[in-house]
Amino acid sequence: MTWKHPSSPVAKKFKVMRSAKKIMGTVFWDSRGVLLFETLQPGETINAARYCQTLDKLREAIRRKRPGQLTNGVILQHDNATPHTARGTQGWLEKYGWEILPQPPHSPNLAPSDYHLFGPLKRELAGKRFDDDEELVDHVRKWLQNLDGNFFREGIYSMVRRWQKCVDRLGCYIEK
Repeated sequence: MTWKHPSSPVAKKFKVMRSAKKIMGTVFWDSRGVLLFETLQPGETINAARYCQTLDKLREAIRRKRPGQLTNGVILQHDNATPHTARGTQGWLEKYGWEILPQPPHSPNLAPSDYHLFGPLKRELAGKRFDDDEELVDHVRKWLQNLDGNFFREGIYSMVRRWQKCVDRLGCYIEK
C-alpha cells in the first residue's frame, strides 16, 4: 500500500515475469568434436561421486567415438573445482591413467570451453525462448552436433598459442 492524494494518478503495476531457470550442462570435446554432452536434473549438484559417474560416461564415449584413444592416453583439462580435485576423482583418474593438463587458478583464458565454446553458444541462445527444459537441451545438443569440424580444431589449436603466451609471461596472462 502507498499513501497518496486522492487526485494522484493510479500507481503503475509492473508485470512480474518468471526469472529464467538455469540448467547445468557438461560438455567434453576434443579437436574432432563433442565426446559427451549431458545435463543435470534440476536441483542436482556436482560432487566428486557425480563427477566420477560423468567420467565413466566420458570413458565409454571415448571408447566408442575414438577407438584406440584410451590405450594411447587421455589428457583431460579441467579447473581446480572441488569435484575435480577431490580424493575420489583423483583416485578415478589414477585408476585409468588419465593425465591432467594443469591450469592456473582463475584462468578462463586457458580453458577452450570458456574462450571458444561458451561465447558462440550464448549468441546462439540469445533472445530464444523455449517451452521447457527438454526443448532447450535438444536445441543445444543439435547446435553442438552441427558445428563444423574446424570449429573444434581451431579451439584446441588456439590453446597452444594461449599456453605459450602464459609461459612467456611467467603465468601472467589475460587474453582480451
